[in-house]
Amino acid sequence: MSTAVDENVLHDLGAYIAEARWFGGKGRAMHVSGVRRLGWIEPEPAPGAPHVRIELATVQYEDGDIEFYQVPLAYYPEVQERLAHALVGVWRDEELGEVHAYDAMHDRAATAQWLAAFSRRERTEEMWFHRLEGHELDLDAQGSLFSGEQSNSSVRFGEDSLMKLFRKITPGRNPDVEIHEALTRAESDHVAALYGWLEAPAHGSDEPLQLAMIQQLLRTASDGWDLALASVRDLFAEGDLHADEVGGDFAAESHRLGIATAEVHDTLAHEFPVETWGRDDLAELAAAMRRRLDAAVGVVAGLEPHREALEATFAAVAGIDEPVPIQRVHGDYHLGQTLRTVRGWKIVDFEGEPAKPLAERVRPDSRWRDVAGMLRSFDYAAHAVEADVEDRGPQIAYRALEWAERNRSAFLAGYLEASEGTSEANDAAMSPAQRALLRAYEVDKAVYETVYETRNRPSWLSIPLSAIARLTSTPVYSDNAQEASE
Repeated sequence: MSTAVDENVLHDLGAYIAEARWFGGKGRAMHVSGVRRLGWIEPEPAPGAPHVRIELATVQYEDGDIEFYQVPLAYYPEVQERLAHALVGVWRDEELGEVHAYDAMHDRAATAQWLAAFSRRERTEEMWFHRLEGHELDLDAQGSLFSGEQSNSSVRFGEDSLMKLFRKITPGRNPDVEIHEALTRAESDHVAALYGWLEAPAHGSDEPLQLAMIQQLLRTASDGWDLALASVRDLFAEGDLHADEVGGDFAAESHRLGIATAEVHDTLAHEFPVETWGRDDLAELAAAMRRRLDAAVGVVAGLEPHREALEATFAAVAGIDEPVPIQRVHGDYHLGQTLRTVRGWKIVDFEGEPAKPLAERVRPDSRWRDVAGMLRSFDYAAHAVEADVEDRGPQIAYRALEWAERNRSAFLAGYLEASEGTSEANDAAMSPAQRALLRAYEVDKAVYETVYETRNRPSWLSIPLSAIARLTSTPVYSDNAQEASE
């Protein structure tokens, strides 16, 4: 997948990648051992515009692992002070001579070339800009790079569209492209419409390399996590009111989000194959959860008192004696993956957990994994705000828990009401098997959270530990959870 290039280029690319926010191998010794160059996006750019080329860097780690990262470069013959923060290196290019190379995602003149290539449906031996019918891109819109992204780079084009460029590249269909395409063709109301994607052939594989996607810009969108935090703050600002009495009560929104989630799951079940897990599969799922628990106990001493109860929760999954349907799901679902617009809730980022191999991210799973992820997110929203309160005491702790339980119940009620795949009787009730799965997914997620907080935010460790204590000592959700949404 690599081409021989000057050692200075390899060195400069390696140094830039190592410090990039989107690089997933931080802390590991690495170097760039080669680069595959896909060619110029516009062979003859307008006067003053850069030459832009997509470069796929081979990152080789000291332990032998290899990963591939996309670093599109904008080449200028002279220094561009406005792009000093995005300078990758200065070297001699075989075609252009002496160049100053910048990360093209930071350059409006460069990102405009992607927009134009999508519009004209450019196709060469090395690159193919796919387009879905139904929307004409606004070629006059200027590109603006989003800040704060962890694993990819996204550029907003005015009020028209959003392009996401994938940084870590693996042969195969990217689930964000694949699922957005399926949901767009199915006319789902709960995602941004996909307008197109960019792919290249993979050397040594029949699978494509999917490099970028362009989709509808959700102009009125508000981040679901931010909205939830605002609701909790509103509650804490009202000294004597319950969660259902505060003007910023979020339960109705949580209920609507549950409905949207169920409808997306149902559409995915129609668009992709649905399989089933039998007893052996469920036993392996429970065993994997126990293995994660064993590893976590070695990191988080506070898990040991809960170990027996956690193991019993996982054992309940192994004891399920009915087939469990599995399907394509989101895979990394939480409030930060949702947007509230004037047209309702939208779900974003179907790429799955970026740290996992692609084969795992596209593997069918139970829809209860997504539900559990969102339930954990409501719990985190409440207690994250609580953690920021200077003079918190029993009352604040009680109110945080009240908010979390109200919104968790409202979300679950909405989900059960709308879902085709949760109850044969369609009466918004959960079967014992579904209850056992949901509880196991929740505590498995919370176990992961304890390890993360121990290593990154020790002051937040009490959030998942307290949740584990509650989840392993309280009854599984009641069938009348709908009351919290009314």
